[in-house]
Amino acid sequence: MKVSKTRFYQTRRLIRACFLAISLATVYSPAIAQETRLPSIGGSGGGLISGQQESDIGQQVMVSIRRSAPRITDPLVYDYLSAIIYRLVPSAPLQNRNLTLALIDSPAINAFAVPGGIVGVNGGLFLNAATEQQFASVLAHELAHLSQRHFARRLEQQETSAPLTLAGMIAGIVLSAVTQSDIGIAAIAGTQALAVQNMLSYSRSNEQEADRVGLDILATAGMDPRGMPEMFEIMMRQNRLQGNQVPEYLSTHPLTQSRVSDTRNRAEQYPQQDIPDGQEYHLIRSRLQVHYASSPEVAMQTFEAYLNRPDAKRNDAIRYGLAVAYLENGQPDKAADVLKDLLSRNPGRITFQVTLAEVLIDQKRLGEARKLLQEALARNPGNYPITFTLAQTEIADGNGVAAAEHLQQLARQLPAQEHLWLTLAEAEGMARNIVGVHRARAEYYALMGDLESAQRQLRQAQEKLPAGSPQRQVVTERLAEITSRLNARRNS
Repeated sequence: MKVSKTRFYQTRRLIRACFLAISLATVYSPAIAQETRLPSIGGSGGGLISGQQESDIGQQVMVSIRRSAPRITDPLVYDYLSAIIYRLVPSAPLQNRNLTLALIDSPAINAFAVPGGIVGVNGGLFLNAATEQQFASVLAHELAHLSQRHFARRLEQQETSAPLTLAGMIAGIVLSAVTQSDIGIAAIAGTQALAVQNMLSYSRSNEQEADRVGLDILATAGMDPRGMPEMFEIMMRQNRLQGNQVPEYLSTHPLTQSRVSDTRNRAEQYPQQDIPDGQEYHLIRSRLQVHYASSPEVAMQTFEAYLNRPDAKRNDAIRYGLAVAYLENGQPDKAADVLKDLLSRNPGRITFQVTLAEVLIDQKRLGEARKLLQEALARNPGNYPITFTLAQTEIADGNGVAAAEHLQQLARQLPAQEHLWLTLAEAEGMARNIVGVHRARAEYYALMGDLESAQRQLRQAQEKLPAGSPQRQVVTERLAEITSRLNARRNS
């Protein structure tokens, strides 16, 4: 549908104003004209916005992300991201350490933080950060924004007493950025704008503070603060390659050479240490390189070329990437050979075990996959990637009861992962547990913000359970919670 020039410029001005009003100037995005980016919204010491209000904002933003943003649901990627985040968290002065991670399926380099402990990362961050130290520096910067509660401080300066009115604006900005479309315009247009000029005067100081706190987080967590200026330099190089066309909403707080120099000087004040990257980072990076390749064949050719380099023959991350590319290219036998060799020299490496199990599932060798994963799970109880892949094995083998048991455990462990509830509903259906199907679907709908559908599913579950049974009591209590939330929403 053709859009008039007037509406186009109105829309552009609206987005620009909203970004300027809320963005805290995080520059984790190369200056590519056709890309928008996610704002970094954090927040230290706001007295007008409570922790509960921030939590409510975060929940609303997550609902919008779940509904509209492309997501990475790969358990191996999520597990690594969780591990590195929670390596950094003890070193961050966060009041609330209960974080929700959002993995956005986009090759653009980006990360963001939202009130309520929402930390988002684009898959493209793995592609652009050559080392784990560089990758961690982006996360440390985002945790710094959260720990300093920059968002709340901005609201306090504006004497704004109704922060929840901004939830739709924040969600719209996030969605417009991650989907690179107008999908968030309606959410932005329906909210109040802030006094832009007053907000802008704080953006540079907030960024400097986030840089400083982020460097401390890295050093205290046993990582190299020098990763931050290195990451900045990568972004500067990308900007130059793109003709230095900085997006308009970054014009008031660009990633300047002076900021890079300042961060480098600060990083050099920390003791010089040789801190090696963890192998897992490079394995996950290779996995995502295959994911974002233009085709599995191109990925395969790329990793084969890497291996032809004289110093790369025994590089496990490159060989792992080649195995994943073989699998995606419909060559599971070749993938299995590479993975078995990797496991012979790295026994117990979960990423290799899970990926080999994926190959075995693809080959319909379900008994072998089950045995491999059960042995791995015995050594690593509760591990997310192992348990999920074992559940997938059982689903492929038509064993819904066993799959549901594994998925129930994971859903209790990671209740905010909506795809787990959908997969659990599938397993419960296979097991002919209709009550289980209704309950799993109810949790999925609740996470998606569709409380009416969640309520309906729970009522259907309740009707199928005998009066006075413990399970009916659990369903009744959950139904009361959902109904209460639904009534509160209708009355607000």
